[in-house]
Amino acid sequence: MQPSAPPFDERLTAPRSWWLIAFLIGIACALMLLPLGTVPLLAGLAGGSVLSAIAVSSYGSARIRVVAGALVAGDARIPVSALGEAEVLDGEEARAWRSYKADTRAFMLLRSYIPTAVRVEVTDPQDPTPYVYLSTREPQALVAALGSARS
Repeated sequence: MQPSAPPFDERLTAPRSWWLIAFLIGIACALMLLPLGTVPLLAGLAGGSVLSAIAVSSYGSARIRVVAGALVAGDARIPVSALGEAEVLDGEEARAWRSYKADTRAFMLLRSYIPTAVRVEVTDPQDPTPYVYLSTREPQALVAALGSARS
């Protein structure tokens, strides 16, 4: 019997344009090494492209999951029982919670290239974190998954 899939699982991948920029960084490294010959040029192209692609990949590897009664966001794992109401934030409201409405004690897994987000209150009295802010492309699905995990 196969285990059931988690009710919500999203990887916050970087946009395609960032991959193009990573390749252009490789070209820039190659051009810097052009006066040294063909082998250094190719090494610069390969090395610069690979290193910048690793940086883009690691930044875009953040995951948000609701699994086994917990919200897992990046390195954080919060039991659903310690969470309050979840609020879907549209582009304008998400921008407000990222800037002037933000609390410095909040846990924020944000990506500027994702316009929508979810804000979830933390109700655990032992935790000083007032809320969790999560950038997500599927805010309604995340809120629904948190609701189903809570019940």
